[in-house]
Amino acid sequence: MRLSMSFCQQTHHHQNTLDVPTGRLKMDIVTPRWQKPKVVIVMGATGTGKSKLSLDLATQCPAEIINSDKMQLYKGLDITTNKITEEEMSGIPHHLLGVVNPNVDFTAKDFCNMASQAIGSISTRGLLPIVVGGSNSYIEALVDDPDYRFRSKYDCCFLWVDVPMHALQEFLLKRVDQMVKKGMIEEVRNIFDPRADYSKGIRKSIGVPEFDKYLKAEAFSDERNCARLLQQAISEVKHNNCKLARRQLEKIHRLKYVKGWNIHRIDATEVFRKRGKKADDAWKKLVARPSIDIVRQFLYSANTAAKVPATAGTTKDYFAECLVS
Repeated sequence: MRLSMSFCQQTHHHQNTLDVPTGRLKMDIVTPRWQKPKVVIVMGATGTGKSKLSLDLATQCPAEIINSDKMQLYKGLDITTNKITEEEMSGIPHHLLGVVNPNVDFTAKDFCNMASQAIGSISTRGLLPIVVGGSNSYIEALVDDPDYRFRSKYDCCFLWVDVPMHALQEFLLKRVDQMVKKGMIEEVRNIFDPRADYSKGIRKSIGVPEFDKYLKAEAFSDERNCARLLQQAISEVKHNNCKLARRQLEKIHRLKYVKGWNIHRIDATEVFRKRGKKADDAWKKLVARPSIDIVRQFLYSANTAAKVPATAGTTKDYFAECLVS
């Protein structure tokens, strides 16, 4: 899910906001033909800014983005599932976003098949695939497949945008209020079916089953009771978003500290403690630039023939040498 507060608004000029010269990395330099193709995977709890970071990275080198959020895979409910808008995409192609029939069950196996095809297509065209989303079970199924095919075929760089729950919770609560103002209730009402199965398809999304009682009652209940049920539903949505964030953090901790994945933790706590321009500046300094440095080192890792130039003392210097206008 994407951040929706002021410091996370997207522009069409990411290079300038990060003080990086205009242009993008030459991918034939980044990934020599005799090396395994490289994939960047951006992880984190809901609301931490994964989509924003993926765009920051994708505007610095030729890349395309693959969604791994299981609810955003479905068509519809763009507000409720917090899909990135076309304007926010800034011209960067996004795959597996709003492409699945909302009434069918989409499995981790289905995701692996579609994501593998997208990654293969992007890599074949000489671009960097960036996988981003909060469904860590899908990412785990993709990367740690039973036959070890994915890791034998691709080199992976894992970035984890981390915000502790005590700092993230306030943002998540406000985000639900913003979604309600944008029309989430009307969106859910449009697909409401009193006989619906909330264990299947897009109706599993947080923000759909919580409004069931309210939508069933609004046609015949009095105004006071409807208002009570509405506030109760909104509170449940907020509570369930926080529960989701905790589960996502637990899964990332398991992948990093139990399974031993080499996940780079990017601490975005200070970003959430600030507002306005100070938050924007904190994002650039504490999240975007360190992440660009990590990806830079990954693309020019020591085990490839194309290494980071010795004169590249800063991100700006480095990209100045490797960028093409």
